[in-house]
Amino acid sequence: MADENETQKTIERLRVEHRDLDEVIDVLIRTGYEDESRIQRLKKKKLRLRDQLTWLENVHGAQVSK
Repeated sequence: MADENETQKTIERLRVEHRDLDEVIDVLIRTGYEDESRIQRLKKKKLRLRDQLTWLENVHGAQVSK
């Protein structure tokens, strides 16, 4: 049970971080931020977070409520 709670907390934390990164990237693009390499790094980080989320949801999906 404790492991399930920790997994759920981790999933929620990753979702929030993913959503926050999405918002930051959107603002940078809309405001014409010129450091394209920074935007690309943020996008890659966002993809890594999505991969972690997908893995956790697949491995623990039967145990974790979404």
